[in-house]
Amino acid sequence: MLALLLAQLAAATSNDGRVLGHFPYGDAAPGDLAEAPAGFALHSCRVRRDVLPDLQRLIAAAATDPAVGGTIRGLSCHRSIPRQGGVFASGGQGDAAERAISVAPPGHTEHSTGYAIDFAVRPSPGCPDAEACMAATPAARWLVVNAPRFGFELSFPPGNRQQVKWEPWHWRWVGTRADAPGAARARFIFAKARAAFPADPGIYPPLRIVLTAQPQPPVQAVVPAVKKKRRRR
Repeated sequence: MLALLLAQLAAATSNDGRVLGHFPYGDAAPGDLAEAPAGFALHSCRVRRDVLPDLQRLIAAAATDPAVGGTIRGLSCHRSIPRQGGVFASGGQGDAAERAISVAPPGHTEHSTGYAIDFAVRPSPGCPDAEACMAATPAARWLVVNAPRFGFELSFPPGNRQQVKWEPWHWRWVGTRADAPGAARARFIFAKARAAFPADPGIYPPLRIVLTAQPQPPVQAVVPAVKKKRRRR
C-alpha cells in the first residue's frame, strides 16, 4: 500500500517542490531533539532544544489564565520521516491525493523538522467536527491571541491558499525574533512556506533570503561631467 501511495506522490510534485500542497522538509537529527516539559505531552513528545524555553514559557503563561488552566497539552511533536510514512499509509481511505488533505506525505510534514507541535485540549471536547470544536475551546482561543508572544505561528489557517486542511491545533515555532537562539534556522527551513502562504496569526516579517553568496558590487557614484564654457573670441 505505502509503495503505491509513494508512486502516486512522485507523480504529484509541483514546480516549487510541493507534493499535493505540502512543502518538502528534512528530518531533525536525534541529537537536536529533547523531551517536552514534564506533564505537557499526552505521549512521547520531542522537539528541537531551541523550542523548549519558549514552550515552557507558553505553558506557564497558559496556566495563569483561569479559563485555560492546565488544559493545553501536546498531542504530537517530532515525527521521523519513516514514522510519517506509517501515519500517511494508515491515514484513512483513498488514494494519495485524498489522504494528503488531512495528512502530509512522508518527507513533507513540518513535524519532521522538530519545530511543529499539535496542541490538544484535555479534557477533550469530544464533538465530531474536530477543527471547529478545537477552535471554539478557551485553550485554542488563548493560543490564537498569545502563541505568537512565544514564537509560535499557525501554519494552516482557515481558507489558506496552500490548500492544506485547516488545523487549529498545528503550530510551528520560528522564534519571537530573528536573532533568538535557533530562530534563524527555523525561519530558513520554513522560508518558502512563510513567504508564499503566510501563517495567521503569524510572526513577521519573514526572514529574507539572499540566493547568492557573492557580495554585491559596490555602488559607485556617477558624477556628471561639467562642460566648460568656451570663451568667445
